[in-house]
Amino acid sequence: MTSRIDLAIAFFILQLLITAAVCPVSASTDPELRKLLKEAIESDAGFEDRFDAQVWLLDMSRRLEKFVTDPKARIELLKQVHYEARRVGIEPELVLAVIEVESRFDKFAISVSGARGLMQVMPFWLNEIGISDNNLFKIRTNLRMGCTILRYYIDMEPDNLGRALARYNGSLGKNIYPNKVITALRERWFKQ
Repeated sequence: MTSRIDLAIAFFILQLLITAAVCPVSASTDPELRKLLKEAIESDAGFEDRFDAQVWLLDMSRRLEKFVTDPKARIELLKQVHYEARRVGIEPELVLAVIEVESRFDKFAISVSGARGLMQVMPFWLNEIGISDNNLFKIRTNLRMGCTILRYYIDMEPDNLGRALARYNGSLGKNIYPNKVITALRERWFKQ
């Protein structure tokens, strides 16, 4: 008969194996990405035109309503997504598609590998850049780090968004995750 302690130990070992498989060691030691994340924590950017901001926020708020019912929370989230996406030069709609697939807009989401928040950022990045006191459940921190990591992989794969998304997800060589994000982007978030 298997004891509860044996089951707990087996579960813990399984968690470690999953984390190791999803989070290759090389990612945690990439000095360029570490530098970019460190710089990202102190950066700023945003909407350039008030009218464009209002149009975009209204349009995206309607699309986001399925996931976030509170109008005030929707607008605040959209402003932060836009701000962080533009800060690194990626389309905010792509970030929304990534969030939809990664966490379904649950800011407290935790994956089986330990990734956290809206964009499912791995906690080891906080230690890598020396700011272990930040909380990945804080929307700003999660978006800032997630957008910076996504930009890094887009730059690494400049002509192949699918490969960049697979790198972001830790599933390089597989198409399931990139296809989900691209489908969400095309069907829900692209301007129509």
